[in-house]
Amino acid sequence: MNDRPAPSSSKAQAIVAEVRRRIVDREWRQGDRIPDEAALAIEFGVARATVNKALQMLADEGLLDRKRRAGTRVTVNPARKATLTIPIVREQIEGAGMIYHHRIVSQKTAPAPDEVAQRMDLPPGRMLIHLQTVHYGDAKPFQVEDRWINPVAAPGVELVDFQRINPNEWLVRNFPWLRADIEFRAENADARDARLLDTRQGTALLILQRTTWNDLGAITAVRLAFRPGYSLTASP
Repeated sequence: MNDRPAPSSSKAQAIVAEVRRRIVDREWRQGDRIPDEAALAIEFGVARATVNKALQMLADEGLLDRKRRAGTRVTVNPARKATLTIPIVREQIEGAGMIYHHRIVSQKTAPAPDEVAQRMDLPPGRMLIHLQTVHYGDAKPFQVEDRWINPVAAPGVELVDFQRINPNEWLVRNFPWLRADIEFRAENADARDARLLDTRQGTALLILQRTTWNDLGAITAVRLAFRPGYSLTASP
């Protein structure tokens, strides 16, 4: 018999299953405010952080609407949300039959610009790790990455040799995220993008901006500029 306590992730999944059941069975109806985290922690016999994690998972599914100081409510007319997996760019490139390598263009500790701090819900000027990286396939530029990393949510980042492992892969493998904000848009390549992607200034590029959070706060905010002609395919 195993008397060890269940890991917090298993407890969170159990709460997710029970809360989802209550919503599906209409014990909690659309628009209803559900009990607060402290009450649920007592009911399920877990830490409040475990309840927070479970509720955020349900919010990411679109079943709950969470607002600071307004509590958590069952979403009205919930929409199904796509499940996002953040790819490891090295695996993408190697999966396409190309030889991968990356180059760190710059790396420094710097205060977060206002726009980055706002995206990451951090105070302006917070000291973050700023990295600019180019990923290559068969020695040709594939993707340019401009990334800010929060050492509070990604402890140990200052000690990593990003010449050996690229920032994307290190973060994906070491810091699972609980929620993300993602934006796609088209932009014409500026002088920097054109130089790093070896293309003409003004060329149309696919741009992705993504910010991820864990239970310690914002992990990273990144801007990805893809090579001309890149296509994104998603499966349901």
